[in-house]
Amino acid sequence: MNERGSWHLRAGTVVAAWFAALVVVSVAHRWVPQSGWLLVHLLGLGAGSNAILIWSGHFTDALLRRPAGGTRRADTARLIVFNSGAVAVIAGMLTGWWPAAVAGGCVVAGVAGWHGTTLLQRLRAALPSRFGHTVRYYIAAASMLPIGAGIGIAMANVGLPSELHERLVLAHSAVNVLGWVGLTVLGTLVTLWPTMLRTRMAARVETAARRGLPALLLGLTVGVVGAIAGIPLVTATGALGYLAAAAYVLEPHLDEIRRKHPADFATLSVLAGIMWLLGSLTYLTVGLATASTPLEATETAGSVTAALLAGFLVQVLLGALTYLVPVVIGGRAAVQGAITELERGAPWRLSIANAGLLVCVLPVPSLVRVACSVLVLVAFASFLPLAVRAVLVARRLRGMPSKPGRPEPVPARRRIRAAAAGVGVVVFAAAAGIAADPAAVGISTADTGNVTASGHTTEVEVRIEGMRFVPDVLDVPIGDRLVVTLVNTGTDRHDLVLANGARTGRIDPDETATLDVGLVGGQVDGWCSVAGHRQMGMTLTVQPTGAVDDRVHTEHRPDAQAVSLNSSDVSRSLGAHPDAGFVAHDPVAPATSADHRITLAATDEQREVAPGITQRLWTFGGTAPGPTLRGKVGDIFEVTLVNDGTIGHSIDFHAGSLSPDEPMRTIEPGESLVYRFTATRAGMWMYHCSTMPMSLHIANGMFGAVIIDPPDLPPVDREYVMVQSELYLGPEGGEADADKVVADNPDLVVFNGYANQYDHDPLVAEVGERIRIWVLAAGPNRGSAFHIVGGQFDTVWSEGDYRLQPGTGGSQTLGLFPAQGGFVELEFPEPGHYPFVSHSMVDAERGAHGIVEVR
Repeated sequence: MNERGSWHLRAGTVVAAWFAALVVVSVAHRWVPQSGWLLVHLLGLGAGSNAILIWSGHFTDALLRRPAGGTRRADTARLIVFNSGAVAVIAGMLTGWWPAAVAGGCVVAGVAGWHGTTLLQRLRAALPSRFGHTVRYYIAAASMLPIGAGIGIAMANVGLPSELHERLVLAHSAVNVLGWVGLTVLGTLVTLWPTMLRTRMAARVETAARRGLPALLLGLTVGVVGAIAGIPLVTATGALGYLAAAAYVLEPHLDEIRRKHPADFATLSVLAGIMWLLGSLTYLTVGLATASTPLEATETAGSVTAALLAGFLVQVLLGALTYLVPVVIGGRAAVQGAITELERGAPWRLSIANAGLLVCVLPVPSLVRVACSVLVLVAFASFLPLAVRAVLVARRLRGMPSKPGRPEPVPARRRIRAAAAGVGVVVFAAAAGIAADPAAVGISTADTGNVTASGHTTEVEVRIEGMRFVPDVLDVPIGDRLVVTLVNTGTDRHDLVLANGARTGRIDPDETATLDVGLVGGQVDGWCSVAGHRQMGMTLTVQPTGAVDDRVHTEHRPDAQAVSLNSSDVSRSLGAHPDAGFVAHDPVAPATSADHRITLAATDEQREVAPGITQRLWTFGGTAPGPTLRGKVGDIFEVTLVNDGTIGHSIDFHAGSLSPDEPMRTIEPGESLVYRFTATRAGMWMYHCSTMPMSLHIANGMFGAVIIDPPDLPPVDREYVMVQSELYLGPEGGEADADKVVADNPDLVVFNGYANQYDHDPLVAEVGERIRIWVLAAGPNRGSAFHIVGGQFDTVWSEGDYRLQPGTGGSQTLGLFPAQGGFVELEFPEPGHYPFVSHSMVDAERGAHGIVEVR
């Protein structure tokens, strides 16, 4: 073993020591203060940073073709000083002694600056090098760590305002992970990746690396400035720029992969790390773009910490060390022996690490995450004993003869089987986590209060029949444990929620769920939590038998919503103006189409329904009302309903005549159905969700219109569509208040989904033009008396027939019951502003009001 290799192995023990500390803290993190922060810094500041200091110097010497022996003393000194600073930072944070953290941070920043300056001096002193741009990546990365350390020092101040602290957390993470670590990795891969694959470098790798560095720095700068300024969209722009630049730098390496597929642990681990980097950056960019506050942006960044550090940094680090340790050992037999040891269990280590990490970043129950994180830790930690064994084997084999070439690779079939077994272990661990914590999937244990356990269990079967629990009163002796078997004999999905917090998951028809309610010490109410089902009578009561002093309180209900908006909120809204840039729902009637193959997605959408009032609507096609469809008698409509919402939905087209059994059935989230009908009769038809309670689904936005033109419908100058509906406001940003729907007490009555919107963005017409206005009363509960102030209708068509045609007579209103539709025609005699309303005046005053501006 040469001097250079000997120094790298000795220095590498520092990396191993930090990694070992990481493993220990991971195992004992529940008993370690600030364990989350500590784990991140043991990996990033400890193991990762030491590896960067060691190997970026090594690659700089190798790429610039300069001897390294004379620099070892300085390199060793840097490592000693750096690690003293890192230890001081960690000790200061764990003890809460800010001066120690500040001093340690200053030392870390100083060593990073020292390291970057040294690399710059070496670059300037060397002859022009083909790979000098790689060294520039290292220099740029070294300039990032002092900035990140400075931000970290500021964050260590407990007196820092919380909002500023959240901004600095995001900036600190970006500078250190994407700057210090990310730039180093991307620069190193320029030469290391084709070397690891043992193939020639792709043609565009050097050009992409040279051009990509400024773009990476620009994206990182924009992102950090946006984070500090507290502007998530700017931060997202920077993240997107960094992602695009990273993809540009990495893309030429695909040619190398096509020529020589990664097949060993070193190359596959590095490749997996890069995939986690790109995936995490993509998720981060989207999350930052949709964040509305700096706190949300910081939370988004925190959610990808595990993916970036464990998925990216650890896997790249372990993959690179798996390749580099044998290289620096030297000696053919020693190298082969070290490689054989480091490759042991490679397929299952990789599959367990990546499958486990994937589960950990998903929204899974805590025990599932714990079980899978343990497997990931074992897969990563196995590198340490393998590395020790590799060094020992290499020393034993040093100087011994060996066969030329590398050890024979493991057959592909064996690797695949081992990888599949690793994935199976992760799946089993996840299943075990769910089995050990049923509450995580919706089965809770009730609060027993102060009741004395009787030692008995009462088991009751409750059936779901239609919209009822049968029985709906459960008599249970006080102190008994209650176990409910819920059997869904209905046609829709339901669940059972109890006021003490116990609940089942939602179950489909013909499914059964078991709920351990716990000890019964007092009356407990139960209900189905699917929207509106409780109001339709899906309730039950657990009734204790016998006297008891301490009862289970039912005041707290886990599904209780915020207070619904009231009349004062509505009055203020109706007197307000929409925000600048408001655009009304397009009232122009669509042209008659010949192609009626349509896909309608049922989605949950946050929509403003009046100035300053937002509701979470259930929609067809993203709007309420849904898109207006139009055709002629004899046309065939084929509508594909896709449920992208959160609860079951269905659709009922009044424009078709057919058995409702199949096409109008409720489909659950993720399902779809095709609804095909022939328009045999003309009309202004309604379509709507028919899932029970139908009134709530319509009230919350699931309705629209289908126009089937009467034969020989004459042309007009302008056509508009007005769909009138009611809004029963729930809490701000919430869904419709089912109790208000049942009481028929609407807060707003609107045209095309928004109160008074055509007061602010009027319909337009010109004097003498012939205007046709289609009107549908979508309800769910109220009809319409459509009237235009100052106008007289000379044509009225309602429910498939003309009620009035041009002549001497006229009409003042188009009267419609709920779900009825028609149209009126008129001409305006002179310029002006003509209000249109529902002449049920209380509804007009609730928002069923607009203006036709006649020019």
